[in-house]
Amino acid sequence: MIVTVTDATFDELVLRAERPVLVDFTADWCPPCRMILPVLREIAAEQEGRLVVARLDVDANPVTARAAGVLGMPTLTLYVGGRPATQVVGAQPKAVLLRMLAEHLPASV
Repeated sequence: MIVTVTDATFDELVLRAERPVLVDFTADWCPPCRMILPVLREIAAEQEGRLVVARLDVDANPVTARAAGVLGMPTLTLYVGGRPATQVVGAQPKAVLLRMLAEHLPASV
């Protein structure tokens, strides 16, 4: 399951999360953002218990997007312990995302 975060909930759901959180900074008008959504759903299901996958609409939540330095979409940022650990911009294949996440995720649930 993918969690929706907003300017109001970002601190609680991402920065204070106990597990790593992969945030998809996205927009409704962004075709690559729509293309990557099924991949993110798969990762969320496969990594349940180890990783939270969250989406933040940059148009509706400009404060957080600006604070995170988001300039292009999709921007996928992995937060670990409330801090950005790694980031990729643009729709990426699932294998690339899994490699990006691998070193930051706990070994098992």
